[in-house]
Amino acid sequence: MNKKIRFFQSINFKIAIVFVLLVLITVELIGAYFVKQLEQQNVDSFKSRITIENYIQDQLAVDLTKKDSTSANADIRNLLSESSIANSADIQVVDVKGTVRGDSNVNAQDDVGQKSTITQVKNTLYTGQTYEGFTYDGNSGSSNYTKVIPLKNTNSTGDDSNVIGAIYIKASMDSVYDNLNSIIRIFLIASVLAGFLSMVISIVISRAITQPIDAMKQQAIRMARGDYSGQVKIYGQDELGQLAVAVNNLSVRVEEAQEASEAERRRLDSVLAHMTDGVIATDRRGNVIIINETALNFLHLTDESAIGVSILKLLKISNDYNLRDLLESQKELLLTFETEEHHEMILRADFSLIQRETGFISGIVAVLHDVTEQQRSEREQRQFVSNVSHELRTPLTSVRSYIEALNDGAWQDPKLAPRFLNVTAEETDRMIRMINDLLALSRLDSGTTKIDKETVNMNEFFNYILDRFDMMLKTDNEHTGETKHLHEEEKKHYSIRREITKRDLWVEIDQDKFMQVVDNIMNNAIKYSPDGGVITARLLETHNHVILSITDQGLGIPAKDINHVFDRFYRVDKARSRKQGGTGLGLAISKEVVEALGGRIWVDSQEGKGSTFYISLPYEPMDSEDEWDEG
Repeated sequence: MNKKIRFFQSINFKIAIVFVLLVLITVELIGAYFVKQLEQQNVDSFKSRITIENYIQDQLAVDLTKKDSTSANADIRNLLSESSIANSADIQVVDVKGTVRGDSNVNAQDDVGQKSTITQVKNTLYTGQTYEGFTYDGNSGSSNYTKVIPLKNTNSTGDDSNVIGAIYIKASMDSVYDNLNSIIRIFLIASVLAGFLSMVISIVISRAITQPIDAMKQQAIRMARGDYSGQVKIYGQDELGQLAVAVNNLSVRVEEAQEASEAERRRLDSVLAHMTDGVIATDRRGNVIIINETALNFLHLTDESAIGVSILKLLKISNDYNLRDLLESQKELLLTFETEEHHEMILRADFSLIQRETGFISGIVAVLHDVTEQQRSEREQRQFVSNVSHELRTPLTSVRSYIEALNDGAWQDPKLAPRFLNVTAEETDRMIRMINDLLALSRLDSGTTKIDKETVNMNEFFNYILDRFDMMLKTDNEHTGETKHLHEEEKKHYSIRREITKRDLWVEIDQDKFMQVVDNIMNNAIKYSPDGGVITARLLETHNHVILSITDQGLGIPAKDINHVFDRFYRVDKARSRKQGGTGLGLAISKEVVEALGGRIWVDSQEGKGSTFYISLPYEPMDSEDEWDEG
């Protein structure tokens, strides 16, 4: 701030330049006016001298009417030589036919008897009007004054049709402009001298003015740095002296105000920095002037990109609201944003006015509350209640219908009664399974479910689970072969292919709960695999994870449903899932269990080509000496 100022940037130079410019502008304006008037007077004087005497004009008119052109031309030449301007201008006489009858220039006698090519002469012969003008000869670089005077018959009544000729006069104005240029040169030299003298005088005067100003500037710089101890030297009792006294008083007042303001600012910054809500303050035009760190994090912005931006644009509500709406209503808004992880974030914005005691509105304050979890919880609760109600209503309606049928006498039918009771029992079992699943999810959500982890050889454990399904497959095939004639439809045939690493993988899991997870995925693979399908079970290891996957050859999952397959009560094919006895909670429970074990579960699927469910569990390789050590 206190860097050295160059002379050409200093106020001394600026004051001097102002004085010099004022002097030069004044001199130049006066000089321009003077030169213009002098030029006009010289030109008028020159024009008044360039004329043909009246008696010569009358005699020329008489000579043009003579029939003897030879003697008439001789008389015209003699008359032109008698003119007072014969030596300073070229004079040419042209008759009414445009033929040159005489010329004062001895070098232009060959033009006599020729037709005149001068346009101004032709116009004068036609109109009978006198012409005056100025021309510039580019070859010689000289300015010329031209004048064309019509010659009329002295016996005429003044009609333009009685024009019998014209006199063409061409005079050089170089002498006039040479005099003017001499005067202008003298004037310019005088202007330069005046500018130099005014510069010297102005620098001396400006130094007397700027010296106390420089002292006050130094004091202002010290004040800006927070040093209020210095005092400005008072050079006199004039306006600058009074200003120096005011600066000294200001230094004291600013020091006191600065201390109070700094304390207040620290309190305000501390409050804003530690608030869990976002705060945005704007000016009266709606542009952001203050925003705390929480609001920046909510909106994924930096302080530089937010300050000065309209709050409507910042909150992305410019299409629905304008600044007047916020000023008049100050209503609460729910705003939805997408985080960097592509998750939805919901903010509640409360607006209030920044208003002075006079009632003048100087801005708006917006307080942002993160209500994402609250809104999500309320939405999930509503959806959960709706789903539970829907899922329970279907079996209850079925049970009620069959019980009413039994009450109406179906219990006496030996064929229908067992069938109705069997359906009622199945629907009751389905509701019990659903209630048990809901209880399991509730315990997982509340954290009351006990996870009994133990180190398990995942190879053997996974093979053990698959062996159970192979046994079920063998039993179902034998049963189907024996009772094929009793059923209209045969059970599906499927096979299980294993791609399991040979290396022992020891992982900490809860065997019962993890078996439930694999059972859920395997049962889904069996349900949705086509007849004769192959279910591929894989187990492999990465650097620090064990990856277990189960692939079926079913219908697959549409892309729009992949992100929802682990939601509670979510079914891709609702009719088929309900028909096959699913509760819609199996995958939700599986996800909760896997995450409780510190792992991750996801699905990869192509519609029409089957699905693959992956389970990733944390894994630390064990060396042989790290295994059970009894000693």
